[in-house]
Amino acid sequence: MVVIVEDERTIAELERLYLTQAGFGVHVASDGATGLADIRRLSPVAVIVDVGLPGLDGTELVRRLRAEGDWVPVVFVTAHDSEIDRVVGLELGADDYLTKPFSPRELVARVKGLVRRAAVPAAATILRAGRLELDERARRVLLDGAPVELTATEFDLLAYLLAHPGQVFSREQLLSAVWGVADYSGSRTVDVHIAQLRAKVGDPDPIRTVRGVGYALQDGSV
Repeated sequence: MVVIVEDERTIAELERLYLTQAGFGVHVASDGATGLADIRRLSPVAVIVDVGLPGLDGTELVRRLRAEGDWVPVVFVTAHDSEIDRVVGLELGADDYLTKPFSPRELVARVKGLVRRAAVPAAATILRAGRLELDERARRVLLDGAPVELTATEFDLLAYLLAHPGQVFSREQLLSAVWGVADYSGSRTVDVHIAQLRAKVGDPDPIRTVRGVGYALQDGSV
């Protein structure tokens, strides 16, 4: 089940149509308060949220979900195309971001990618680095034994780096491996998620920035 929270009826119907054709069950809410209640009730596999909702807006909806410990994958949809909007959306705990007008096929691809990455790997393992422990099957991260709350994308990014200790990845490589896209225009998305991870996994920083190249797990953190 995917929950769409969108007040523009034509856009909501287009999203519903394409997601249904892709095999998803879909529920549509037209305002933020109703959408939040529906998400709590239905426990969807992913949520598509318009930022500019009447009443309770999309950013506040996601803020409340995350405050409750609900880390369902979220795609923000918005009419604003500025970098600050994109960064704020990701910092609030969204996993992805699309700007209107967008291709409904791209939306479906993004949702499929989020759902696929959130699924339990066939050969799930426990990955460790310094004070961090990541359990792929339980999709749980511990820092000094205490749980760390991560979005689905933050978890997948950290898991990918932990699985390749010391290896340097460009932003394009990380976009391809974690997001399933290879579009340089999305490189800022990688930077924001790296910054969010660093803020959550404590000091010392387990992620090394390689200037002009990308990121790697610190060699000494393994």
